[in-house]
Amino acid sequence: MTATSEPTLDPATAGAMLAIALEEARIGLAEGGIPIGAALFHRDGTLLGRGHNRRVQHDDPSMHAETDAFRNAGRRRDYPDCVMVTTLSPCWYCSGLVRQFRIGLVVVGESRNFVGGHDWLVELGHGVLELDDPECIELLGSFIAEHPELWHEDIGL
Repeated sequence: MTATSEPTLDPATAGAMLAIALEEARIGLAEGGIPIGAALFHRDGTLLGRGHNRRVQHDDPSMHAETDAFRNAGRRRDYPDCVMVTTLSPCWYCSGLVRQFRIGLVVVGESRNFVGGHDWLVELGHGVLELDDPECIELLGSFIAEHPELWHEDIGL
């Protein structure tokens, strides 16, 4: 586990939150989509919304996992007290969502398969906790190896 800022979340809680995002990633894969999952929590551990990348399923390039979880959480007035948990380093689009709504902490399952904008978020004062989770690494790594054309389309290459 690597902390890239001063996160205030214990490892057990972060792992339990990541389990929800991983479940979403697996659902996305089972639906024929990109296996990336996310969940938005209040810092007290209350699950607010969960989702997964649905770009393929909905033919919508903006339906990333973080966006899906965020939309499913509904309107809030306490985003700085929220934790966005994602199986993969958030891309620039999703990092912009975190920045726009001042989400206080981001838990990143892994950043080996893709490095998004999480370092930028740290520079702007958002907490980021990288877990370097082996399940997240394997799930997406296998998908990329089996479907490189779909992966590269999703990340805009």
